[in-house]
Amino acid sequence: MNDMLTRRNLIFQAGKGFAGIALASMLQGAQHPMGKAKNVIYIFNHGGVSHVDTFDPKPTLARLSGETVPASFAEGLKTSRIDFRKAIMRGSPWPFQRQGQSGLEISTLFPHISKHADRIAVVRSCFGDAFDHAPAMFLRCTGSQFPGRPSVGSWVSYGLGSENKNLPSFVVMSDGAMKSGAGAYGAGYLPATFQGTVFRAGKSPVLNLATPDGVNPEAQKETIGFVNDLNRRHFASREEDSTLDARIKSYELAYRMQAEAPGAVDLTSESEATRKLYGIDEPLTADFGRKCLLARRLVERGVRFVQLFFGTNLGDDWDDAHNDLLGSHNKMSKKSDQPIGALLTDLQARGLLDSTLVVWNSEFGRTPLAEGKNGRDHHPYGFSMWMAGAGIHGGKALGATDEFGLRAVEQPKTIHDVNATILRLIGIDHLKLTWRYQSRDQRLTDVHGENEFTDWLLKA
Repeated sequence: MNDMLTRRNLIFQAGKGFAGIALASMLQGAQHPMGKAKNVIYIFNHGGVSHVDTFDPKPTLARLSGETVPASFAEGLKTSRIDFRKAIMRGSPWPFQRQGQSGLEISTLFPHISKHADRIAVVRSCFGDAFDHAPAMFLRCTGSQFPGRPSVGSWVSYGLGSENKNLPSFVVMSDGAMKSGAGAYGAGYLPATFQGTVFRAGKSPVLNLATPDGVNPEAQKETIGFVNDLNRRHFASREEDSTLDARIKSYELAYRMQAEAPGAVDLTSESEATRKLYGIDEPLTADFGRKCLLARRLVERGVRFVQLFFGTNLGDDWDDAHNDLLGSHNKMSKKSDQPIGALLTDLQARGLLDSTLVVWNSEFGRTPLAEGKNGRDHHPYGFSMWMAGAGIHGGKALGATDEFGLRAVEQPKTIHDVNATILRLIGIDHLKLTWRYQSRDQRLTDVHGENEFTDWLLKA
């Protein structure tokens, strides 16, 4: 896409205001309807959520629980921990119920999300080829299971910029150490300025927002100006060093954030009813509830992409299901269900849901077969995710796994299909959002993603 290679100069010179708007206009495609989202809140469930216990009911699996799977279904499937030919099938310990006017079936693990059944669209036929956490997280977040590629949030930040020059265009919140490390939200070969800006957990998401005692604003502005002047002189002969350019921009953004970020992260201005809605004052839901509420406040103020990583590799994620399916999924669902349900309720009440795409995803599902006495192993062959907002007509499910939940068999969707859909829902044709690297135009979906499902999501 040589005619658009000047975009990098456009963005670098004009910042993230009118350039993003102009670029969005250039990227509009006429062949399919575009979504109307301006912002994205992407909830990534670290550790692997069991699809057959959450959004993919399997009556046959429940009926045959305790038996071995038919050999023809097990052929070609493997994990490092179980033998599909010998392990027994395990039905879900949680019942599924039809919810809302649509009757969409959702597990009782998610009573709060279930209240929004008519707003969410479930994709039950995701699949991938990465078995381990880090490669699978890279795959879901960047389109490749190898580190070094830009994350979906970085691509969106590059393509559209921010609506608010005083806040980052791409914000990341996590629960701590992740199996993928920072690569899951990195900028890869895009300029470093497009990587995710990390907001911390707890009551002070951004440190050092206040000017130090004894330093007046004018003195601080002069100091930053002097440092940036030195950096620009150094950068003049090193224009390919995007990390230095990102550092210069980070100084400038940090200065501007002092004016707006304190108000954005100050949750004390929220009503008691809102705090109760998100569960902020309850020990189990306080942390993730605070993150979900902050996500709403950020998109409300023009942050383009907010990614919430729920769970940590320090023994507090969905991956505890290896040995304790009941304990892990009961705990993780209770910590996240109310905050996510509150987020959807709050966005809808404030008129923000149509302009905000909410994505719920995980690196893979978990085996319908038992691992040990009470576990499930990693399972990339078929699993579920859902989306809401952005003009999506919910209350429906796309695709299906087989009767045991082993493989995606109806309308299987790769991560490239998912990412192409996410981009189209925010008004970008994934074929046209490119960056020249290693002598070719790279894109989030690489050479794939022709099978996006935007039409289905937007159809009533």
